[in-house]
Amino acid sequence: MYQFKTRLSQYASLTEKTLQQYLPEESGDKVTQAMRYSLLGGGKRLRAALVLEFCLALGGKEEDALPFACALEMVHAYSLIHDDLPCMDDDDMRRGKPACHIAFGEATALLAGDALLTKAFEVASSNNISPNQIVQAVLTLSKAAGHHGMIGGQRMDLENEQIPANIERVEETNLLKTGALIMAAAKLGCIAAGASEGIILLAEKYAQNIGNAFQITDDILDCVSSEEVLGKPIGSDAENNKTTYVSFYGVDSARDIALQKVNLAKQALNMMDSAMVNSSGFLYDMADYILSRTN
Repeated sequence: MYQFKTRLSQYASLTEKTLQQYLPEESGDKVTQAMRYSLLGGGKRLRAALVLEFCLALGGKEEDALPFACALEMVHAYSLIHDDLPCMDDDDMRRGKPACHIAFGEATALLAGDALLTKAFEVASSNNISPNQIVQAVLTLSKAAGHHGMIGGQRMDLENEQIPANIERVEETNLLKTGALIMAAAKLGCIAAGASEGIILLAEKYAQNIGNAFQITDDILDCVSSEEVLGKPIGSDAENNKTTYVSFYGVDSARDIALQKVNLAKQALNMMDSAMVNSSGFLYDMADYILSRTN
């Protein structure tokens, strides 16, 4: 796990440096300041790391994956800005500091989120790989972020506060709200490497399962962690009367289900082994890390 965390840190540093280049500081531009505030200097960059690692493991080049990794991080940052707004989850803290709308006001935060979303597609389109790969990547990213992807999951998440949700609906919500961008990360890495459709489907299966495990772990941390460790308010799921794996099964059984998802992810990786030009213990460790993380 030490090697995994070291490599994850290296991926995060590379992504951070490149994001700085894509979004340089502009004096007097409050929206750019808000964009940089939410995009830079925080987060584990798990999604970017997945893009980069899948590409490298399948024999691709880092420079071909990096624009896609940064574009995905921009979409993720936009989603967090909007998720924290009073009309959504109404959270005042994000990553241990005031949420964007607290620091800059609601109107500027809304514009910053919109600007990051559109900037993401500018960045993805700036890649120097083949036009066909760029089109495939832009289509992947737009579907993952859209109303049948992350936005659809956020819609369901809000509805789940108002209506009784069975466990099948909870899983579908998780698959879209959290899993869509994680699945996109794996697929974007494959696209950057020029992988076959069969390999892309296995990568998506891996990502679907770690995405589900990630959300279950989030639900558990919302119950058992602290605001200091998590960097954001806890107990919001119970406060909003939201059905989660924890409220449905309890903490211990939810942990068991998350472990089952991780094992399914590893099975998908095993099936990809023949296509891996470079062995990737990192992807196996990523699955384990998601279960053990504390924030």
